[in-house]
Amino acid sequence: MSGGEWQFATTGHTPEQLYALWDGAVERSRARLGAALADGDLDQLAHISDPDGNHASLRRLVCDLIEEYGRHTRHADLLRESVDGRVGEDPPPGWRPKSG
Repeated sequence: MSGGEWQFATTGHTPEQLYALWDGAVERSRARLGAALADGDLDQLAHISDPDGNHASLRRLVCDLIEEYGRHTRHADLLRESVDGRVGEDPPPGWRPKSG
C-alpha cells in the first residue's frame, strides 16, 4: 500500500485538545532543558548512555532532537491536516501557542 492510500485517524481528541497537548509537551521540554542547563552547559554529559556505557553530551542530544524534529515535520504536517482539515502551514484561526 502506498502512503497516499493510508488513512490517518485521531484518538478522538478535538483539534483544540491536540493543540493543548502539544503546548504542554513544548512547555515540559523547555522546562527540562532549562533545568539541565541550570546544572551546567551544553557540554555536560547526559544521564542516559548507550549499551557500551558511553554518555552523549547535552549538546549532542539537543542537536539530535532538532534533526529528528526537522525530519518528521512533514509527518506531523500530515497528521495535523488529518485532524483539522487544513492544508499548508497555517493553524486554525485565532490559535496562538501558549509557550514561547
